[in-house]
Amino acid sequence: MAFSNPEPEIIRQILQSVHSIAVVGLSPNQARPSFRVASGLQSFGYRIIPVRPLVKDVLGEKAFPNLESLTEIPDIVNVFRAPEHVPAIVESCIRLGIKNLWLQEGVIHEAAAQRAQEAGITVVMDRCMWRDAVKFGVRPS
Repeated sequence: MAFSNPEPEIIRQILQSVHSIAVVGLSPNQARPSFRVASGLQSFGYRIIPVRPLVKDVLGEKAFPNLESLTEIPDIVNVFRAPEHVPAIVESCIRLGIKNLWLQEGVIHEAAAQRAQEAGITVVMDRCMWRDAVKFGVRPS
């Protein structure tokens, strides 16, 4: 069975219900898409948790080298990594009990997305979280 994204109304509900977003691959470089998207989401009221090795902080938030080192479980994980890294990220999400996973536009890994869904994780793939938040006019509730 092929992967398919949740219906638009479910995506809207996800964006409205989550508060903390662990952004895997968040760059401190303001010119990078990950920084611009995370900054936009932060301006909407979402708490951004940077996940990137060798970085101390991004957007005024302490950065963590990986999901396992987080001090709290985020409401959603937003991935800005190459597709070959997605299976390991999915396995981390499963181990940690993370309920929502968002693979940014261009981050496509069908098998890993299906694995996450089978483990009970709601997955959105190949969409921009910030663009969808703007499109649906949502903020964390």
